[in-house]
Amino acid sequence: MHIADSELIIGGQKSGKSRRAEQLARVWLDASGDHTAVLIATAQPWDEEMRQRIERHQTDRAERVPGMTTLEEPLALADAIRRVSSPTTLVVVDCLTLWLTNLLMPAKSVGDQPAYTSDTLPVADLAAAIALAPGPVILVGNEIGLGVIPMGREVRDFVDALGLLNQQVASTCERVTLMAAGLPLTLKGVS
Repeated sequence: MHIADSELIIGGQKSGKSRRAEQLARVWLDASGDHTAVLIATAQPWDEEMRQRIERHQTDRAERVPGMTTLEEPLALADAIRRVSSPTTLVVVDCLTLWLTNLLMPAKSVGDQPAYTSDTLPVADLAAAIALAPGPVILVGNEIGLGVIPMGREVRDFVDALGLLNQQVASTCERVTLMAAGLPLTLKGVS
């Protein structure tokens, strides 16, 4: 399995996106004793179900990729990539969809107002951080624009913003992989 300089892995829920990113991290770590891997986790535990989901992901990931460390960064993603990337460090970002959610739709229970609108998102800064990263960067995100047009302006705006985010990140990445039923389909780059 070839590690691209940058790869966007998109797909639906439970399509195998995170598992593929973990497989790439394992290949990277096994290739050299000098290699390290860092997961930048964007999820925030807003409720009990999400807390349990995060704990389950942490436990599963520790078993599958024991050498990968985790950095939790729900907002300043480009800065986090710049901070941890090095020629010997593979960075996994999981996931862009939750990062976008954190920027546009913070949990009402927290009382926060969105820091950004779909017009002011720091996507260009993220693309620059990916392009300039000295080591490989693997980004995981959802493809949610394949269904019916959602009801409600906020949800339609989110689907549009995610589609545009995916397009810009895809144009920056060397490889783009669509996951379906646990199977990778290369959309861009070499497999």
